[in-house]
Amino acid sequence: MGWVGRAFGVRDSLVRMVLLDLSGVGYLVIVAPMQHGTTARQWVLAVAAFGVALLFHRRPLGNLLAQTALLAGAVCLIDDITINQVGASWALLELTMRGSRPRTIWLAAGLLTVVELTDSIGDPFRRFLAGVVGLLVKVGVPLLLGLVIRTQRELARQAQERAVEEQRRRESESRAARADERSAIARELHDVVAHHVASMVLRVGVARHVLTELDPRVGEVFDDVHGTGSAALADLRRLVAVLRDPDGVRGDAALTAIEPSALPAALGAAVDRARQAGVTVEADIDPAIGSLDAVRGLAVLRLTQEALTNVAKHAGTSALARLSATVVDGAVHWEVSDDGGGWLPATVPPGGGHGITGMRERVEVLGGELEAGPTGGGWRVRTILPAAPAPTPPVPASSAARQREVPVGPRTTEPA
Repeated sequence: MGWVGRAFGVRDSLVRMVLLDLSGVGYLVIVAPMQHGTTARQWVLAVAAFGVALLFHRRPLGNLLAQTALLAGAVCLIDDITINQVGASWALLELTMRGSRPRTIWLAAGLLTVVELTDSIGDPFRRFLAGVVGLLVKVGVPLLLGLVIRTQRELARQAQERAVEEQRRRESESRAARADERSAIARELHDVVAHHVASMVLRVGVARHVLTELDPRVGEVFDDVHGTGSAALADLRRLVAVLRDPDGVRGDAALTAIEPSALPAALGAAVDRARQAGVTVEADIDPAIGSLDAVRGLAVLRLTQEALTNVAKHAGTSALARLSATVVDGAVHWEVSDDGGGWLPATVPPGGGHGITGMRERVEVLGGELEAGPTGGGWRVRTILPAAPAPTPPVPASSAARQREVPVGPRTTEPA
């Protein structure tokens, strides 16, 4: 509704009344003395109209009744009733704009019409006719203007409601589309990925029992592959459960993969797995890591696993990797770097994974920023996860689902 809506808004009623009173004072001080002078009664009735307008600026019906009564008194006591006429007409405008019942508005307009016509009773016919025509300005104009503003305000409200409803509809369609996408991903994970991983775990287990005379080191590799595959299957089942029914899972199933107190041991296991792959790892893990919340704890674990995997993949098994995970004032300072193993970052072959992208997304969800890039002859990945905010009421399940674990794979062209 633009400036009209702002000028005639409910909150600005006092400002309008003040401006109206100031214009009335100007009329009494400047215009009236030049025409026919002012009287004490005129000042008394005008001041009363000014005070009523200010006092009842939030009660348009009371203002109209009081202004109409003052106008009736002015008709009987003074000749110049301009101030009281303007006050009554403006009160009708305010009531028309803000009144809740149309019947009240029309009754008020009829009352003001009767009072205005009393000023012409007994006068010659032409003057009476002029008074009737004057009602168009004194009653018709404020009534019409108020109805126009009222209609525009209602149309604006309906447009806003339609916009909100449209937004809700789009959000509902978006949620439905995401649900369909999650179901499709869940089917793929269950029917393809989980099936193949389960087949690999089963075959490794069979091979471990069939091949009895094995080198102990080969047996350890089989056991590690079997354990890793079994853990991957468990994580896949949790992820499929979240994808199929986010509301039916308490919290994020992916976040229950590790308890916070078990995080130091889980980081140690990730380091041991990298060492078994041939990478030399120097780990500096702060014991306070075990006091982190589940969300940031899982993020630290996943970042560490991805970074050390990338070291083995891109820098080679002869690389020296350094892991640092400390807690300073509640914030987690995490970093993994390597010496490159004699490779140059430019010689790393291009790949098709999204490791760095997934790590960056996980960090940004927690309010941090991931830094990844070459350092010396190797690669460094580091971030600072801000301290956890104060506890808040549980978020809706749909919001919790958006925070679930994002599967990460090998990165593309960025070595670690």
